[in-house]
Amino acid sequence: MNHEAVLLESRTMRGTLVGRTEALDKVKALRLLPDGVHVTTRMVADYFGVHEEAVNSVVRRHREELRESGMALLKGADLQDFLVVNMTTRKSPGRGLTVFPRRAVLNVAMLLRDSEVARQVRAHLLDLAERPAESAGRWPEAMVAEIAERAALAVRDELRELREANAALVRQLELERELIASMSVRVADTGCAVRSMGGRVDMLCSMLASPGPGRRRRTRRRP
Repeated sequence: MNHEAVLLESRTMRGTLVGRTEALDKVKALRLLPDGVHVTTRMVADYFGVHEEAVNSVVRRHREELRESGMALLKGADLQDFLVVNMTTRKSPGRGLTVFPRRAVLNVAMLLRDSEVARQVRAHLLDLAERPAESAGRWPEAMVAEIAERAALAVRDELRELREANAALVRQLELERELIASMSVRVADTGCAVRSMGGRVDMLCSMLASPGPGRRRRTRRRP
């Protein structure tokens, strides 16, 4: 049986081997971004010696499977956070940035047909799968990479939660400021009304205290 053909066609088989990222290092070193976890589409294409469009074609056909392996399309705040850590430029790609952890790169290797590097990765992967005694243990490099990948994903989730909490706090503060401003206006209006009423009372008292026009003071008659 041609196991490589089965690997190319069977998602179930690929799912059982997607964690064996040490197969990548058996062929050539995979250059990672500064976070030590991810690569871009261009870096994946460079690793396999193909054009970016070949990788994009695999992504279009197997997007759901690759997402399960950790591939992600970063946009908005997630993308900005990623660029701060990993890129020399802060300019955000208009359509977002697709990134791959090692597991997703290995997944691409199991799907990419027209790449000699991908064929070699598949050969090493199948060799590892056929040696259960050796494959029972994980290579230290692969273990470290997997731990780093999980840690990076956890940090990204925590950052997202912090941003959401901060946004909620900012909204609450804005509502409180609006409420305070509204109360200040009402207090000022009340003060003006009180002063106006006080002026009217003073005027009324003055009018009552002084004789009006046409009034005559009564004089006491002498006996």
